[in-house]
This record gives sequence, C-alpha cells and structure tokens, in this order.
Amino acid sequence: MKRFIYLVSFLIILTSFPFFLHAQTKEITLEPVVVTATRVETPIEEIASSITVIHSEEIERKQKISVLEVLRGLPGLDVVQTGGMGGTTSIFLRGANSEHTLVMIDGVEVNDPISPGRSYDFAHLTVDNIERIEIIRGPQSTLYGSDAIGGVINIITKKGEGKPIVNLSAEGGSFTTFRETAGVSGGNKWINYSLSLSRLDSEGISAAGKKYGNYERDGYQNTSISSRLGFTPLDNLYIDFILRYVNAESELDSSSGVGGDDPNYIQRISRFLFKTEAGLSLFDQFWNQKLGFAINQNNRNYKNKIDPVNPLYEKSNYKGELLKFDWQHHLKLHKTNSIIFGFEYERDEGKSKYYSEFMGWPYLSVFPKKTTNTKGYFLQDEIRLWDRFFAMFGIRVDDHSLFGSETTYRIAPAYLIKETGTKVKGTFGTGFKAPTLYQLFAPATSWGPIGNINLKPEKSRGWDIGAEQEFLKKRVILGATYFRNDFKNLINFESGLGYININKAKAEGIELLASIKPIDDLTLSFNYTYTDTEDKKTERELLRRPKNKFGLDINYHFLKKGNVNLGVIYVGKRDDMDWSVWPARRVELDGYTLVNLAASYNITKNFQLFGRIDNLFNKEYEEAKGWGTPGLSFFGGIKLSF
Repeated sequence: MKRFIYLVSFLIILTSFPFFLHAQTKEITLEPVVVTATRVETPIEEIASSITVIHSEEIERKQKISVLEVLRGLPGLDVVQTGGMGGTTSIFLRGANSEHTLVMIDGVEVNDPISPGRSYDFAHLTVDNIERIEIIRGPQSTLYGSDAIGGVINIITKKGEGKPIVNLSAEGGSFTTFRETAGVSGGNKWINYSLSLSRLDSEGISAAGKKYGNYERDGYQNTSISSRLGFTPLDNLYIDFILRYVNAESELDSSSGVGGDDPNYIQRISRFLFKTEAGLSLFDQFWNQKLGFAINQNNRNYKNKIDPVNPLYEKSNYKGELLKFDWQHHLKLHKTNSIIFGFEYERDEGKSKYYSEFMGWPYLSVFPKKTTNTKGYFLQDEIRLWDRFFAMFGIRVDDHSLFGSETTYRIAPAYLIKETGTKVKGTFGTGFKAPTLYQLFAPATSWGPIGNINLKPEKSRGWDIGAEQEFLKKRVILGATYFRNDFKNLINFESGLGYININKAKAEGIELLASIKPIDDLTLSFNYTYTDTEDKKTERELLRRPKNKFGLDINYHFLKKGNVNLGVIYVGKRDDMDWSVWPARRVELDGYTLVNLAASYNITKNFQLFGRIDNLFNKEYEEAKGWGTPGLSFFGGIKLSF
C-alpha cells in the first residue's frame, strides 16, 4: 500500500507541474559528459540514471579535504563516521547497506576484499588530484558486477594539460590540525602528467563521545600520493599509468564508543593502487577498445596495549588484494546505435591474524590466505532516435569460482522535449553481491561456525522514474525522482549458525532537487531526500538511515577574486544500536542541522588566502551512537601557484 501511495503521489506531482526538481546538481551542467553511467563518455542529457557529479571547482570552493566531507549533504546518500578524523566511515546509497556501494578510483575497484562485508572505508581518502566524483544511484551490476547493488561512486583523477603548473598550499586550525600539499601538472599532444602529495596531522577529538565522559584526544596522520601519467604515441593510441598510495595512522577508542576512552589503541593502514590502461581506436573511430590491468592492496594493522581501562593485550593484521584484468569494446554501428561489450577477470585474495593475551593466557586466531575469482561478460546496446529518445539495454553474466553464474540486466530509457526543456526518465535493473572471503571461509570458533561456503549471492531489484525541467536558459533547473529497491538473500550472522542467507529488505523514497542562478555570480542549490526502509524479518527500519534529509548550498563569487560558500545539512531522526549495554538495545538518534561556511580571496593570480568554519553554531550531535563529532572549528591557509 505504501508503495502505491508513493507512486500515485509522485504521478500527481508529475502531471500537475511541467517542471520537476532536477535530479542533478548545478555542477553536472558544467560537465557535458559522464563516464561511469555507461563506461564510455556520454552526454548527460542522454542518461536516464540518477547522477550527481562533483567537480574539483566545487571541492575547492567548499575547501573540503576528504571525500567523505564532499559526499555529505548529497541527495540519496548518507555518510556515517564513528569518531573524528580516521574514524571508520560508511556510505549508504538509497537505503542500501554500506557494502552495497561499489567504490572506484579511475575505474579501479577499491572495496576492501578482507573486510567482513567487502565495504570501503572513506576515512582516509583525501581530495588530492581529483578532477571529479561521479555518483550513480540504483543497481549497476549489469556494467560493474558484484557490490553495485545500491550504486557506484567513481573518483576520477586529473589529467594534466598545457604548460607545467605547480601548486603549493598550507593550512592549519582547530584540534591542532595542519595540512600541507604540493602538486604539479601539465601536458602536450604526446604526454600528460599530474602528481599530488599531501600530509595531514591532527590531535583530533575524542573518538568516543564527549557527552559520555570521554575527553582523551585521538590523533590522526595521513600521507597521500596520487599520480597520473599518460602517453599518446599515435593519434589513435594512448597508454595511461595511474598510482595512488595512502599511509595513515588513527588513534581509536573502544568499539562501542560509549565510555570507550582508550589511550593506546592504534590503527595503521596502507593502501596501494596501480592501474595501466591502453586504448586503441580503429576504422575512423568505428571500433574503440580498452585493455586494462589493475592491482589494489589494503593492509590494516591494529594494536592495543594493556592500560587501566583495558586489561587485554591485542594485536591483529588484515591483508587484502584485488587483481583485475578487463577488455572493453565500443562499436559505433550507426549514429542511432552503438554497442559496448567486454570481459573482466577479477581475483580477491585475503588473510588475517588476531592475537590477544589476558592475564598470561594467549589466544590466536588465523584466517589463512583464501582466494576467489570471478569472470564477467557484459553487453550494452545504446539507442539514439530523433535526438530525443535515448535508451540503454544491458545484460551481464558473472561466473564466480564458488557459487556459479549470476545474470543481471538493466533497461534505462530517457526522452527529451527540447522545446520545453523537459526530460522524462526511468530505469529498471537487477543487482547482486557475491559472498565475501570472510563470510565464506572464516574459521569456526568454540562458540560455533562463522564462515559458510554454501552462501548464495545477495540480490536486488530496483527501479526509478523521474523528470527534469529547465527554465530561463538553465538558470533554474528542477527535478524529482521516485525510487524503489528490494533486496533478498541478504547475508547475516546468526549465533550458532554463522553467516547465512536470511534477510529481506526494501527501500523506497523520493529525491527532490533544484538549482537556481538569479545572477551570474550567485548559485543556490537545494536537495531533499525521503527514504523509507524496512527489514522484512523484523519489520523495523534499517539502522542509520534517516527518513528525512535536506541539503542547501549557496555560493557567491565576488569581485572576480573572492568566493563565499554557505552549506546547510539537515539529517533527521534514525535508529542505531547501543552496544554499551548487554544485550545491545535499539535507540533513536536525534536529528541535527549543521552549517558550514567557507571563503577565499585571490590576492594575486598566484596567491590565495582561504578559510572555513565547520559546525558554525557548535551543534552537539551523533552520527553513530556513542561516537564523538567535532564542534565549532576554524581552519585557514594559503595557496601558491606558478
């Protein structure tokens, strides 16, 4: 009944107004094409998927230093961090679980193979060398295979061009935070390059919530390197090399957060990503192909010494590696039709070791090296008719080394009414997520089994329908989208049984967006998301998903030298678990509103001053039960370019 009410309500809005809130922010209009939605560069107006694109200019205007800060406030997306800098960070797309979002950097999967759910922790990803971030909402397994049940986030690095440019910056602020960056980029017809290095140090806040009596600061350090090198030896041939490396150290508190001050609990992580890709165009661009190889390594180490609040000595390490080979073909059969097809081979590998000691009694748990591999075959047909109708039909078969094959499909039509600036769109597709290494192979304990090699893949079916409307030569852009996702075979841990396929869930809602540009130098962007979720087993809402979320961004550029950005984020009430008591109990977290302010001014074309204020009104809030969040904080710095 709820589903019917939502759909009818949406159709009433659709037929009552010839203009609808645009399902894309202003930043999308600055970039005529996207890559992630189709795997090739495609004009945005031809895409039916719900897309948000964040460009480097917006990141710079808001002065964000991490990708998780950039993602906060976006439609259909929720960010939850346990503690301050370095705290584990989860992303929920349209109500799906955090491990149901596939995260990529330049098309390379970076989800951690050895984490229990194979999710990606955004805590350590800085904005260095990022050209844009493309977020595609809804099932995307037809193009990307496993993990893309909720959607895909693809971070695309900068491609150097023109004369060499050197950038240097330094900033400091609250919590004894300092950040330094250096970069160089450039290119010509034959070669392009970009390189960025950054260092971040902060004494931080207490990872465990201050409101629960925790005051010990938990510091954070991050060193990041990002580089891209490309060669074009022939007009129809290119070769790219991409590398990204992160080394970070976080001071942690107890896993519950509440009452969890721990003076010597340390996490050290290192991440290494390398990709090489060659592209060849033949027969006057009729046949375009790409051949790529990538490796992604994740290492995590934890150490917790004995202290007055912790009588247990603990040490553990987790090593995961992803190898991927892909070969993609794009045939431009006619101006009205093109086909994309390809093959992917992916291998997951992981191992871990945990050691603890209590009053002289040792305990050792070893997860030996395990591997799985998947072969994927995909085909997508793109149709363009009358420069108005665009449709994509895709199918994919993935062959997993344990559970066998899985077939997914997707349909995504869009229709433009150019005379009125109207776009009507919709998508329907299926998705799946393969069981993780840990879920399959985790060794049994004296309390019972954990891993289960008989697990089936998690599955989803999702659809959406929406419309977009432009006014006054794109000075006003409005849009609305209704979405529905159903999940089954969800994997859950049951005491005495281990991991089993048991749960079903659903998520549905509405995304409303608007962008208004009353004058050339002033832009106002608004978004609102309503999400209704349900765990079919318990008939309760899914944890950490607010029903209501609101975002407002106002940006003003003045005197051709300065910029002011005001951001407002509202997150409504949502449920979480309180793990400080036994048995753990379900609690409701209060809603909260955050206001952030950033400003910059170019003293000369080579010298810029910038500053920002986060949580302007010093709001006390929780993203996760028991974990700390920063209050009013100030940051400022300088940037040089030559």
